[in-house]
Amino acid sequence: MWVVAGLGNPGDKYSRTRHNIGFLVIDRLSEVYSIPLIEKDLYIIGKGAIEGSEAILLKPLTFMNRSGIAVSRILQKKGITPDRLIIIHDDLDIDTGLIKIRRSGSSGGHKGIESIIQELGTKDFVRLKLGIGRGACVPVEKYVLSNFKPIEKSLIKDAIIKSADAVASIMTEGIDKAMNRYNRSVRASVAQT
Repeated sequence: MWVVAGLGNPGDKYSRTRHNIGFLVIDRLSEVYSIPLIEKDLYIIGKGAIEGSEAILLKPLTFMNRSGIAVSRILQKKGITPDRLIIIHDDLDIDTGLIKIRRSGSSGGHKGIESIIQELGTKDFVRLKLGIGRGACVPVEKYVLSNFKPIEKSLIKDAIIKSADAVASIMTEGIDKAMNRYNRSVRASVAQT
């Protein structure tokens, strides 16, 4: 059993912002694999199969900076260890539309990841990062809560599709193969556009 958690903020006003790209990948996985999502107290959750592997899809409703509360609650409740956890989140240090898979590591200043590390007591869980770039002369707090520009939307749509495929690859082929395929091929395909 895997837990696949996409990070974001609840509410319509945040639904299409850069910070909510993790939620959008969960929506894509829900659609592609016909996994219905239902709202509970601390999260939106769905259980089903991704390419034959059992999975729980999760969107924490605790707001980004407290994402670890919902994630740790599910892992404890289901008896799942962090090595079976995939976190999907935005990354300011990656160009818009690119994705990068990491086996573990620091938070890189991402408050949602910091919360998860703090709650789980470990940095050892898979991250799938989606690049949102950096806004020139825009404070980070404001930029991450802004909507994508029209010119970025096709890049983001492609990145969401590739991210959902990458999640399936991690689960079925292992992280090394997924990293080799998606950390390279996404850069190449975006560079050609």
